[in-house]
Amino acid sequence: MDRVLVETKTAPLARASTRPAPELTIVVPTFNERTNVPLLVARLQRTLDGVDWEVIFVDDNSPDGTAAAVRTLGERDARVRCIRRIGRRGLAGACLEGMLASQARFVAVMDADLQHDETLLTDMLARLRSGDVDLAVASRYIGAGSAAGLAGRRASYSRWSTELARRLLRVDLSDPMSGFFMLRRTAVEERAPALSSQGFKILLDIVASARGALRIAELPYVFRERQHGESKLDARSVLDFFALMLAKLTNDAVSFRFLMYCLVGLTGVFTHMAILTVAVDVAGMSFGPGQSVATVVAIVWNFVLNNAVTYRDQRLAGWDFVTGLLRFEVICAVGAISNVGVATWIYGFDPRWWLAGLAGALMGAAWNYIVSAAFVWHAR
Repeated sequence: MDRVLVETKTAPLARASTRPAPELTIVVPTFNERTNVPLLVARLQRTLDGVDWEVIFVDDNSPDGTAAAVRTLGERDARVRCIRRIGRRGLAGACLEGMLASQARFVAVMDADLQHDETLLTDMLARLRSGDVDLAVASRYIGAGSAAGLAGRRASYSRWSTELARRLLRVDLSDPMSGFFMLRRTAVEERAPALSSQGFKILLDIVASARGALRIAELPYVFRERQHGESKLDARSVLDFFALMLAKLTNDAVSFRFLMYCLVGLTGVFTHMAILTVAVDVAGMSFGPGQSVATVVAIVWNFVLNNAVTYRDQRLAGWDFVTGLLRFEVICAVGAISNVGVATWIYGFDPRWWLAGLAGALMGAAWNYIVSAAFVWHAR
């Protein structure tokens, strides 16, 4: 009898706790944004009054305790959620992971730095609710929009990257580099397999991958100045941009990560030649020893840069870094042997040295990429 009474009393509570998914999920990628998190949540609470919403902060294990700050807020407001990523880095990957974790009808992406005008979310939502738009993009470059919050190199980078993306990829957006947009979750689900988890401009990837299939509306807004923290734009972001552009120009026939690997390899060529010049012309070494030293240094350079950029979402540290470097050295040594072997074999059939050399280089690069991905960074 007691057992029946307990079940009868608790059943209504279980039914009362059941609720449908929210209408809107706002995904906010973060890294060292602890100060901005409570400010942004307060602004969302004011702006989205009357809307069934949630916010998912996707944090790349910030050392400043951003994830802990989000969880503290989430204890008082169930609409505030946190995904803490360990051993994974990257803005695009964080956005994609957050969007795919949503059950809402609509998902928005915005930054945590308070430079995006959160009041525009209601206008975006209204456009998507109307049913004639799949994607609403906040633009700094139409109508009353402004990029006043961009300063120095960020302003220059935004202008030339926007123009390059529009011309080469034929993306019909005034602001394809915008990090502030809202779209139907089904649109994300459909295109997720074609999107790269690398890079930092997920909107450009979404629009380029859709190839004109999305109905898009642009809404002007004023990009505000950052109040706390610092910009994440660096040289790695520039490499990411070029790799994404090349991947989309080849219709994703060549992977984003492979292109990043090749770009890193290109810097390794310059490093090799610089070390060889110093060894032979400055230190007075003979060519053989100088070439050996340059080769070893270039391989170390490539490993460190690939670990920091190409595989930053699977970055090796500590003892794994040391063993990974040793494996990479061995793999590249075998790659060099295959390079020479293939080039020599082709040269025997066709004495055009540049053709044989290019074929050997491509063979070596493909070997190094495929084998190091599997046995150094354990990527699929």
